[in-house]
Amino acid sequence: MKQYLVIGLGRFGTSVAQTLYESNEEVLAIDADEEIVQDCINENIVDNAIMLDATDVKSLKELGVSNYDIAFVCVGEIEPSIMITLNLKELGVKKIIAKAVTKSHGKVLAKIGATKVIYPEEYMGRRVAQLAMEPNLVEHLRFSSDFLLLEVKAPSAFWGKSIIELDIRKNYNSNVVGIKKEDQSFNPNPLATTVIEKGDVLLVITDNKTADFFENLK
Repeated sequence: MKQYLVIGLGRFGTSVAQTLYESNEEVLAIDADEEIVQDCINENIVDNAIMLDATDVKSLKELGVSNYDIAFVCVGEIEPSIMITLNLKELGVKKIIAKAVTKSHGKVLAKIGATKVIYPEEYMGRRVAQLAMEPNLVEHLRFSSDFLLLEVKAPSAFWGKSIIELDIRKNYNSNVVGIKKEDQSFNPNPLATTVIEKGDVLLVITDNKTADFFENLK
């Protein structure tokens, strides 16, 4: 079984950690905020989470991050994310998937060792037009042989209902981390109360089995 490290428990990082955990993968979640870490444990998002400053290379070394197969850097702040990525690379983590907020940020991350760089909003904008010509499902980024970030056109069964009402996490083993609207606006942090509308394109973290299921939803 692979070991996953998720650093930064914002909306995106929490969804990554939760998807891995609910798929019975071994995952350690890290955040510098003790309250956020405790909330993740209390809400059963993961069962293994610690407070740690990942910009401190000594702390990461003591944690034994070199033993992890894949590390996700989900920190939104540019300077800390760069430092964390550099630390992971220097400590021997072979696969690092890092979230970037700007092009220049992403270029730096790639140069210092990120295996893959994610631009959620840019990817959504670039590929939403393809949905008119392609099947409902458009794969976005494969984390491993089991997990992927994908775009899926909201099926009619979802229209007019909120994320919490649909209970997408429980019923579809998926986490919605972004919503692209028909007017091209993008919501990178949808709340549980956010209502899904006709024409919405969902950015979802899920597993292969559920991805195939989404492809057949209308």
